[in-house]
Amino acid sequence: MNVKIHSSWATYLSEEFEKTYFKSLIDFLKTEYETKTIFPPGPQIFAAFDRCTWDNVKVVIIGQDPYHGPNQANGLCFSVADNVPHPPSLINIFKELKSDLSLEIPKSGNLERWADQGVLLLNATLTVDAHRAGSHQKKGWETFTDAVIQKLSEEKEGVVFLLWGGYAQKKGRKIDSHKHYVLKCGHPSPLSANRGFWFGNQHFSQTNSFLKSKGVDGIDW
Repeated sequence: MNVKIHSSWATYLSEEFEKTYFKSLIDFLKTEYETKTIFPPGPQIFAAFDRCTWDNVKVVIIGQDPYHGPNQANGLCFSVADNVPHPPSLINIFKELKSDLSLEIPKSGNLERWADQGVLLLNATLTVDAHRAGSHQKKGWETFTDAVIQKLSEEKEGVVFLLWGGYAQKKGRKIDSHKHYVLKCGHPSPLSANRGFWFGNQHFSQTNSFLKSKGVDGIDW
């Protein structure tokens, strides 16, 4: 299993890597990747951190689990690899973008272009067994990603946190809203969106308005 994380993050998370829970997590993952089909592929586990370095973080979107179907997960929450059909939540994200910013729905659901501009697309759990949603929950990933969020909240200022759905809002409850811009709404999944908790949130335009008010370039969504 080839696992790496960008050096800019290692500076802030090195203590976390030495903790017992994280070492146990890595041992668990080594066995899983050797004996099962796990998503995303090993080199993409930390893709969110490799595409969006510590210094570049402008926006954080918190997801829950990687997609568990073949060729879907690419290490970025809500994102899928090129040439993979858009999952339902991603379809609704693109629909809101069209409504909010008049952007046409892209052919590719690969959100690497967002990450490259400073959007940290962070799942709470970074790996999953094929076809078994939630199978790597409570193995240590949540502790690690909580630490990531806490470090960002403590060490940076003026980051936009987009908390979509109850799970993300609970995970982001310790974010310092005096230092950062926190936007909340329902999850983009059809169950939530069709009940009126997603569409019309205008989070994308609000994000760019805030960033520009701070003298920072907005995101080309």
